[in-house]
Amino acid sequence: MANKVKQLWADGKVVVNGWLAIPSGFSAEVMAQCGFDSVTVDIQHGVQDYQSMVTCFQGMQAHPVTPMVRVPWNEPGIIGKVLDGGAYGVICPMVNTKEEAENFVQYCKYPPRGTRSNGPIRAGLYGSSGNYQATANDETLCIPMIETRTAVENMEAILDVEGIAGVYIGPSDLGFSYGLVPKLDRDEPEILKIYDKLLKECDKRGIYPGIHCSGPEGAARNIALGFKLVTLLNDSGIMAIGARSWVAETRKNSGGKA
Repeated sequence: MANKVKQLWADGKVVVNGWLAIPSGFSAEVMAQCGFDSVTVDIQHGVQDYQSMVTCFQGMQAHPVTPMVRVPWNEPGIIGKVLDGGAYGVICPMVNTKEEAENFVQYCKYPPRGTRSNGPIRAGLYGSSGNYQATANDETLCIPMIETRTAVENMEAILDVEGIAGVYIGPSDLGFSYGLVPKLDRDEPEILKIYDKLLKECDKRGIYPGIHCSGPEGAARNIALGFKLVTLLNDSGIMAIGARSWVAETRKNSGGKA
């Protein structure tokens, strides 16, 4: 299976990414049919675990979405394991230095570029005739998160690490690191200045910047800024927004009966 994220980026397109916090293969299957280019299982802040990640991947497999994962931390065991489970992209939180970025790439890549252990028990399904190892280093995406003041200070050194395909902004933690209220769609001048610098530095290096958004309005704003991957909240958030809206509309239109 070709990596749709890579293809869209090569074509100059923006990737629209879904996000799974709910540990359910059925909800993953539903999300995979909604038009997303990629869908990311969140095992950092979602209530997912490794087994539910595999179940979500199985639910999505019949649909043309690229499966990705946000891992809990920059640690070789879980990074290798999600790749073995079939992830085509790994988003890694709290990458703050060049050394941490280099370690992340090492954990994601097979030798000679990296130190990933061989054992793609399920990922082989995404390769051709046992040829997964020959293509994995090129097809799997390393996407560190820049979400702290320290990471911003080390931005250029992080982006210079060979093997990084993209970076991912965590707006809540980034703002929190600067003493601001944690939220997704940011408009503070100091944060927008960071975005501007990141976008320019990524463009210089052919690296694709992504960002977490609270919905379509924030996504459109970030696309206009130059982000190349936008995540539309998450499955539980989308469900809650829809449910609240429908309940409120029903009560409003009930003539006081509900």
